[in-house]
Amino acid sequence: MLKSVFIGLFEAKPIRSFCIFRLSRSLKKWAMAPPPILSLALPSETGRVLSIQSHTVQGYVGNKSAVFPLQLLGYDVDPINSVQFSNHTGYPSFKGQVLNGDQLWDLIEGLEANDLLFYTHLLTGYIGSISFLNTILKVVDKLRSINPNLTYVCDPVLGDEGKLYVPQELVSVYRKKVVPVATMLTPNQFEAEQLTGLRITSEQDGREACNILHAAGPSKVVITSINIDGNLLLIGSHQKEKGQSLQFKILIPKIPAYFTGTGDLTTALLLGWSNKYPENLDKAAELSVSSLQALLARTINDYTKAGHDCQSSSLEIRLIQSQDDIRNPEIKYKAEMYN
Repeated sequence: MLKSVFIGLFEAKPIRSFCIFRLSRSLKKWAMAPPPILSLALPSETGRVLSIQSHTVQGYVGNKSAVFPLQLLGYDVDPINSVQFSNHTGYPSFKGQVLNGDQLWDLIEGLEANDLLFYTHLLTGYIGSISFLNTILKVVDKLRSINPNLTYVCDPVLGDEGKLYVPQELVSVYRKKVVPVATMLTPNQFEAEQLTGLRITSEQDGREACNILHAAGPSKVVITSINIDGNLLLIGSHQKEKGQSLQFKILIPKIPAYFTGTGDLTTALLLGWSNKYPENLDKAAELSVSSLQALLARTINDYTKAGHDCQSSSLEIRLIQSQDDIRNPEIKYKAEMYN
């Protein structure tokens, strides 16, 4: 009995050392030859997106609203969080951290050091400081030095309903520096007014605002929500040749509730569908609006089932529960082309 115990102990040692030897060899081999990044080696048909915007632990705003839909549509998405909060500002309080421009650049340099900076798309949303916004401009230059065909989709999150969410000085940086390098711009009515200096009180004003923004840089402009005479509209414009734009509108039903994250989601959907239909921004908008409206209807229905008064507070969108409406939306909202 005693002998068998000693034999067992004795025989276990070479097995253990053999495992350690094999492990050390494996670690050495791993360090020498890391596996390929499959999103680069075997890129998706749609693209690889770097998404820089806000993040919340609870709730769907910023990257939480944008990344998942793009992944459902087949994109590889790498998120960088411009801010990281416990929850969004619709709650009584929140805590978290804000990334500064130097910290953003550290992340970009880390990606570059490992040859990971090839992206087909850059998506930006909420940015709260000039230093961070100026670093975004450096990121655009860096990404385009690697891929000159990079598509930059910018949601210029400035404010809504006559109120700025960000410091006033950011408006001029967006107007003078960011808009000229964007490929597609997705402001709301208030943001379009801030960027153009034009008061939008009619559909014609909305179309003219698109033309002003085209002249500054982006070939695609979608004003995601405009209130005109009690009607809610989306107005889109695609400048295929200088001075010639195809413009359209989509009538959007008004829902008597306030939702968080809808702007971030809309921009992500517009990126996803406009890349699949690069010459048909109107179709991309139809798909995006139809997805969003189906999701909002589900959100209202679920809150009502839970016995909640949907007009009493902001509502968290039912993103995960709406996967089918994101992947394969039924087009219920059609674009009407302007002459």
